[in-house]
Amino acid sequence: MEHSNKNVIFAALVGNTLIAITKFIAAAFTGSSAMLSEGIHSVVDSGNQMLMLYGLKRASLPADANYPFGHGKEVYFWSFIVAILIFAVGAGISIYEGIQHIRHPVPIEKAWIGYTVLALAILFEGTAWFIAMRAFNRTRGGRSILDAVKHSKDPTLFVVLFEDSAAILGLIVALLGILLSQLTSLLWMDGLASVIIGFILGGTAIWLAYETKSLLIGESAEPEVVDGIRRLLGQHNEIENINEVLTLHMGPEYILVTLSVDFNNNINAGQVETIIETIDRKIKHDWPLVKRVFIEAESKK
Repeated sequence: MEHSNKNVIFAALVGNTLIAITKFIAAAFTGSSAMLSEGIHSVVDSGNQMLMLYGLKRASLPADANYPFGHGKEVYFWSFIVAILIFAVGAGISIYEGIQHIRHPVPIEKAWIGYTVLALAILFEGTAWFIAMRAFNRTRGGRSILDAVKHSKDPTLFVVLFEDSAAILGLIVALLGILLSQLTSLLWMDGLASVIIGFILGGTAIWLAYETKSLLIGESAEPEVVDGIRRLLGQHNEIENINEVLTLHMGPEYILVTLSVDFNNNINAGQVETIIETIDRKIKHDWPLVKRVFIEAESKK
């Protein structure tokens, strides 16, 4: 899964870097504010993808004395930073540039360059979006896209998907801004397109921050995992009561499980150890993402 995610991010990184260079060249020739905002947008996206790759690398580090459960949550942290950067840098600069061009509009020169670049950018971004969506579809099962994002424990896929979706929408807005500016002779239309692109980025950033916040704080495993563990425990007659089944995602592919159970008082310590070992082995076999299981023996709460 991690290798697949890296391929998606690499594809987006290469595409956005090439597109950013092209957009800035086009902005210099045309003087378009929307084109400049789109160039900034692509630079921010490229930086974000580098951060995501860095987060994946950090998350793969083994556990140590300071981080006994590994570094899996680094992915969540850097995903949250990506959301902040999109909002602060991408949205902020785009809105500022748009307002400046609304107040002091300038004519767009050599518009055909802008149209050509935007058309190619839509093609490239569409390809990256298709790759990201195909990878995302492999993980979402029968869920809708929004429901899959809500339940996803791996932000690397939906962050890239969100970015690419916002990029395509921004490109369409930039294209319309330049076109309307030419057709109506209302030069401020180009600046308005830049402002709209900024709001698109801002909305995307807020949504990403909302979705990654709960992962960063600590989400439990999916309900079917928790229910399955409860059913497994219920198969042991030596357990009189299941007090708690607590789970926590320490990363996209690392679940920590803590159990509190009341064992039958008639069994001895050796039997308890054997049952605990059996439960531990069975849980890890049935749910491979579970890496650590802690079982606490205590009376019924």
